Amino acid sequence: MKTLRLILGDQLHIKHSWFKETHDDVTYCLFEMRQETDYVKHHIQKVIGFFAAMRQFSEDLKTNNHNVIYLKINDENNKQILTENLSFLIQENNIEKFEYIFPDEYRLDKQLNDFCNELNIKSEVYSAEHFLTKRSDLKNFFEGKKQFLMENFYRDMRKKYDILMVANQPEGGKWNYDKSNRNKWKGDVDIPKYKLFKNDVSEIIEDLEETDINTIGHFKTKTFPYPITRVQALEQLKYFCETLLIHFGDYQDAMHTDEDYLFHSRLSFAMNLKLISAKDVVSTVINYYRKFGDAIHISQVEGFIRQVIGWREYMRGMYWAFMPEYKQENKLDNHNKLANFFWTGNTKMNCLKHAITNALDNGYSHHIQRLMITGNYALLTQTHPDEVDNWYLGIYVDAIEWVQLTNTRGMSQFADGGKIATKPYVSSGSYINKMSNYCTDCHYNKSKKLEADACPFNSLYWNFLDEKRAQLGTNFRMGMMYSLLDKMNPSELQKIKEKAQHIIAHQDEY
Repeated sequence: MKTLRLILGDQLHIKHSWFKETHDDVTYCLFEMRQETDYVKHHIQKVIGFFAAMRQFSEDLKTNNHNVIYLKINDENNKQILTENLSFLIQENNIEKFEYIFPDEYRLDKQLNDFCNELNIKSEVYSAEHFLTKRSDLKNFFEGKKQFLMENFYRDMRKKYDILMVANQPEGGKWNYDKSNRNKWKGDVDIPKYKLFKNDVSEIIEDLEETDINTIGHFKTKTFPYPITRVQALEQLKYFCETLLIHFGDYQDAMHTDEDYLFHSRLSFAMNLKLISAKDVVSTVINYYRKFGDAIHISQVEGFIRQVIGWREYMRGMYWAFMPEYKQENKLDNHNKLANFFWTGNTKMNCLKHAITNALDNGYSHHIQRLMITGNYALLTQTHPDEVDNWYLGIYVDAIEWVQLTNTRGMSQFADGGKIATKPYVSSGSYINKMSNYCTDCHYNKSKKLEADACPFNSLYWNFLDEKRAQLGTNFRMGMMYSLLDKMNPSELQKIKEKAQHIIAHQDEY
C-alpha cells in the first residue's frame, strides 16, 4: 500500500518510531507554506529558523534512505495551503493511505481531521512521541476540581516519573525552590559566552526575498544562531549543563541591560520543533547534577525542571482542555490597541525598550521579560488579548500556539479569569527595579506617580486596580493591594487615573 506521511514544521523528531525502518512504499512530505507564514506576522528569524530546520530534517531523512517530497516556499507545485498540497501529492503519486502525527495546534488538528473525513482513501494518525503527557491527561487530572493549580500537577508529574524524588518525597525536602530563584544579577557572577550556532541560511534568505512574505524583526547576518538539528540541540543542552546550570535557578527571573540571555538555556526553539524532548532534557540535567555533586545546588536544577515538566506540560494540557473557546476569552473586558512601539522598540521606558529590542533583534525574551515587562504593560494599558496574542505568537522564534496562547492569554493577560493564574501578574515600577537594572538609566523615575518624569507603570498600576475592581476586588491574593487602594486620598487617585488614561491614549509619546 503506497503511503504518504505528513511531517509538520514542529514535528522534526528524528527519534520517532516512524523513522526506525525504511519502507519503499512510504513517502514523507514537508511543506513550506504561505498558510503558515501568513496567518500571523512572524519574526523573520522565526520563518528562517523553521525553514532551516525543516530543510535539514528532510536531508537527514534522505541520508537515512527515506523517500521524501519537500516543497520549498517558492516551488512551482506548492499550492501554499496544506490540504491542497496533500490532495495534489495523493493524486499525483496514486497514494492509497495517508498518515500524519497529531498536530499541537488546534487549527491544524481541525484542518487535518476535516481533510481525512473527506478522503476516499484510508488515513491514520499517530502520537507525537514527544511530550510526557497525552492531550487529555491534565483535563482528567483536574476533573471535578474548581482550580487548576500547576503546582498540584507538577508534583504529580514528579511522582509519576520519579524525578528528584526520594521515597515518594521531594529530594531536598522541598517541592519548589521558587523563593530561591528571584535574585537580581548585579554582575558579580560571571556569565559564560553564549553558545551561538552559525547555520548558513543564505539560500533561505534568497528564497524569501523572491516572495512578499510580511515579517517583523531584524536579521543582520546570514547565519541562524539557534540549533536546527538534534545533534546541535544536544550540544546546546550539554553547554547549558556544563556552564549555565550552576546559576540558572538563582537568576532565572533577573533582567539586565547588558545581558540578553543571562543563564537561560535557549533550548525552547529546539524543544518546540521536537528536535529534542523533555525526557532528553530532564535526564541530562539530572545526570549533570549528580555528576557535579554539591557544586550545583538543587534549587538550580528544580527551577529548570519545573519549567520543563511543570509549566510546559501544564500549558499544553490547559490548551487542549479549553480550546477552541479559550482563544476568545476576555474576562477583564480589555479592548485597547497594542502600542506601536511594540513593533519598533522606540519608547523612553527603558525596560520596554530593552525587552522589545531584544525580541526584535533575537526573536527572544526570557519568561520574566515576557510576563512582567511586555505582558505587564499590555495588561495595565488594558490591551485586547487578541492584539497581545498576535504579537507574542509572531515575535518569538519558539512561539507555537499551544504554548503561547495559554502563557499569554492566561498567565500574562488574565483573560481566562483565573484558570491558569490565581491573580493578574501586574506590578508598578518597584518590581521591575527589584529584578533588573532597567530603572537605573531610565528617562522616568521609578518612585514618582504624577510628575512628567514619573514611571508610567506606577499610575497605570493603580488605575488598573481601580478600573478592574468589579472583576478583581474579591480575589483573595489582591486583598492587600485593594486595601492600600482604599486608603488612597480620592483626589490623588483621581489625578493618578487621569495620568494613566493620558498614557493609554498617547502611548507612543512615552
